[in-house]
Amino acid sequence: MPDLSLAQAQSIVTQAMAKATQDFGGRPICVAVCDERGLLLAFARMDGAPARGVRISQGKAYSAARMGVTTQAVLERLHREKIEIGYFCDPDITALPGGSPLKNAAGRLVGSVGVSGLTSAEDQSVTDAMAAAFAAQPQAAG
Repeated sequence: MPDLSLAQAQSIVTQAMAKATQDFGGRPICVAVCDERGLLLAFARMDGAPARGVRISQGKAYSAARMGVTTQAVLERLHREKIEIGYFCDPDITALPGGSPLKNAAGRLVGSVGVSGLTSAEDQSVTDAMAAAFAAQPQAAG
């Protein structure tokens, strides 16, 4: 069984949409969940979510998986070290906040989640909440 199952990924998508609806007035979002390599595992686009959010949410999830940190942390690193994102030699990596790695209870990377449709800070808060909830799950231990 994989460290992040399809059922878990789909549950994260559902939970992220519910959190965004509850906390941010029902504004529609796109949610992507990737495996530890950044490959798409589950995705949803809420009714009314902008089409651009499809690629953005997937890019955020991909980036969090590939970098092993939140996309907010990637952005902060770029600013702190005064480097360009192109230095990572991966044109699909984004530093737009709204992506979080998913780690099991032992702290090992097993996937990621990305959200688009709210402000960047709100997107990040949703994915951070999903990552925290995932890490707290007993079945997330591996």
